[in-house]
Amino acid sequence: MSQSLNISVVVPLYNEEESLPELCAWIHKVMGLHQYTFEILLVDDGSSDRSWEVVQELSINYEEVKGLRFNRNYGKSAALDMGFRNSTGEVIITMDADLQDSPEEIPGLYAMIKKEGYDLVSGWKKKRYDPISKTIPSKFFNYITRKLSGIRLHDFNCGLKAYRQDVIHRIRVYGEMHRYIPVIAKWNGFTKIGEKVVQHQERKYGTTKFGLERFINGFLDLLSITFVSRFKRKPMHFFGGLGTLSFFFGFIFTIKILFDKMFTIYISKEPIERDVTEQPLFFLALVALVIGVQLFLAGFLAEMMAMDAQTKSEYLVIDSVGVPSIKTDAGKQ
Repeated sequence: MSQSLNISVVVPLYNEEESLPELCAWIHKVMGLHQYTFEILLVDDGSSDRSWEVVQELSINYEEVKGLRFNRNYGKSAALDMGFRNSTGEVIITMDADLQDSPEEIPGLYAMIKKEGYDLVSGWKKKRYDPISKTIPSKFFNYITRKLSGIRLHDFNCGLKAYRQDVIHRIRVYGEMHRYIPVIAKWNGFTKIGEKVVQHQERKYGTTKFGLERFINGFLDLLSITFVSRFKRKPMHFFGGLGTLSFFFGFIFTIKILFDKMFTIYISKEPIERDVTEQPLFFLALVALVIGVQLFLAGFLAEMMAMDAQTKSEYLVIDSVGVPSIKTDAGKQ
């Protein structure tokens, strides 16, 4: 059965004990109506409430429900990554556990992957019910990410997305990178990325997890993903380029200092008013040369690390239900 599942629904969750029963019942109803074979993979990101107990109960009531539990809160990206590693469906649907994403959208997303040939389809919450403190940062990130990545999506951070199995088995997400999964997919050569307007629901239970810390982390991750997308495979192009520029200017300054001293001694034969080491330009030249060499060394070290890097999971799963062998890395158990 695991080899022929149509859909895997991956749901990262943190303190969502109230919404889980309703969400699973809703997903089950939609899947049954369209006669999909499916699994629901609930990834508990170290919840402090009864979420894991609820997951265990749901796994008894629904044979399609499986669960993974982290020993602590690692973040949404870690939960998604672990869910991806352990999914078996031909199409993987991700959605939030707070009932703001509607399972009724699943058939449309599935059709875009299977019939229209998309690698990835992202939901677009055109009409949102979030507070302005969440929508304004979201609009900012979406605008900047569109400009930097060239991917024409309105809502990169929408939790409701669909992926071909090949995509999720070839990408890794960490930090707060889940909002930039379309960008990561594009690096890896999956360029057919689509968008679907989806229904957004008002939060029914609990409180939003969005805060100032996530805003700051999201901005820093945006800078990181921009750098990594361009220089991950060729760090020497970045560090070496800056090193060359710095060393060049340091070398020019040094030549100028030496020329001025030689001109003063042998041509103008004027007395030297101050020593070379007393000139500000000398220290600028010295700093530029040293920085240039350091950047070259950083580039070489980064190249060596990029060539020999081995991806290793840092997430500790302390419990599971319905998952016979937990995969922590792509292709590893």
